[in-house]
Amino acid sequence: MNKLADRLNRLSTSATLAMSQKSQELKAQGVDVINLSVGEPDFNTPDNIKEAAKKAVDDNWSRYSPVPGYPNLRKAIVEKLKRENNLDFTEAQISVSNGAKQAVCNAIMALVNPGDEVIVPAPYWVSYPEMVKLADGTPVIVSAGIEQNFKITGAQLEAAITPKTKMLILCSPSNPTGSVYTQEELKELADVLAKHPEVFIVADEIYEHINYVGKHQSIAQFPEIRDRVIIVNGVSKAYAMTGWRIGYLAAADWIVKGCNKLQGQYTSGPCSVSQIASLEAYAGSQQAVEDMRVAFERRRDLIVKLAKEIPGLEVNVPEGAFYLFPKCSSYYRKSYGDYTINNSDDLALYLLSEAHVATVGGESFGAPECFRMSYATSDENIVESIKRIKEALAKLK
Repeated sequence: MNKLADRLNRLSTSATLAMSQKSQELKAQGVDVINLSVGEPDFNTPDNIKEAAKKAVDDNWSRYSPVPGYPNLRKAIVEKLKRENNLDFTEAQISVSNGAKQAVCNAIMALVNPGDEVIVPAPYWVSYPEMVKLADGTPVIVSAGIEQNFKITGAQLEAAITPKTKMLILCSPSNPTGSVYTQEELKELADVLAKHPEVFIVADEIYEHINYVGKHQSIAQFPEIRDRVIIVNGVSKAYAMTGWRIGYLAAADWIVKGCNKLQGQYTSGPCSVSQIASLEAYAGSQQAVEDMRVAFERRRDLIVKLAKEIPGLEVNVPEGAFYLFPKCSSYYRKSYGDYTINNSDDLALYLLSEAHVATVGGESFGAPECFRMSYATSDENIVESIKRIKEALAKLK
């Protein structure tokens, strides 16, 4: 008998974590697997941040922290938002969470009522629709294919808004596509949202600093919708601090108070030592951030060049993040051995088995015609993995 709560039975398992687990199991058996499934920088946390954490331990930063985070960290985030984004916030408008993932979930849980609709552009990060379901909301998927560089238009957004719409979740730079909305494209969306004052916007900007097209543009820059935008960001991607679990949201006072109330009941404040490390990340030298961005851009150029040489893959050029999201539907209904490829999840399993390369099928990203590869790995791994993928796909007839 399944006695789990209905809300859990409605949820899907994270496909990215599932593929990562499968690749780990094969590695444990001695198989040489190249893992392109996980969205995690392969760099180490910069030394100045690690030193700040060591000092925090020695200085006994070991007590419960305030639910919204330490005031000095929130102050550093306020200064970052002003310095880098020209956005004015107060410390009371910042809530620090156990990773940006919790910040997104806090915003959804704090605002979405049962039956409310949340617009989720596809391709989307796997957890967005599941978080909406957790809040008893209804995900409304708006699809943007590779032909429009995986970005929705103002007309698509307008068509999706109904009297039940409560929120839009926008991720730029995007996971899984690497697409980045320009200022003009964001203005088009903001003009639509200005006509619908009941709709909130969660702007997931966790990949802000991994950007290959110039200055990051935030949808919060438009004053007509500014008070309804909830910015989500954190240290995990830009500073190679995924395991430190520090994210934040910046929003109107009353939204932040609601998120703090929620967080106070189920996790309390984030890790004390991680917060001191994050303070150094924001206040210290930013050279390591740029060094990593340059490396990711070189890898982007490499994987795009190699992937475009594979017959049957349709490849665009990602403008940020560290993912490639090629269209692979030309391989559907082809077979090799015991494998028949009916969808991109089948393709990902085939590539893991035949090429020993872990990728993630596009079904759980809302784009079943594509699959995701992370190029947050060495140049050598990129060259070898694309070689293996090319050879494995050539066997499909």
